[in-house]
Amino acid sequence: MPFVVYILECSDGSLYAGSTCDLQKRIHEHNNTKAGAKYTRGRRPVKLVYFKKFKTLAKVRKKEAEIKRLTRLQKIALIFR
Repeated sequence: MPFVVYILECSDGSLYAGSTCDLQKRIHEHNNTKAGAKYTRGRRPVKLVYFKKFKTLAKVRKKEAEIKRLTRLQKIALIFR
């Protein structure tokens, strides 16, 4: 089962990073349910701007933590690589 790290752009222009094993379901949750992150609930709709697949949960969580430590400009550079 592939794991995915992703970045969403919120309606206010902010960026949100997360990880999941079912990307379509998770984006639906961010946009439509309480299961979405509290951060994105007040910034709907969100749109997917970046994702990368990994083979293990450990690798995807490590990459997610790295992305969350990036500045906004560094995240934008990653998106447009």
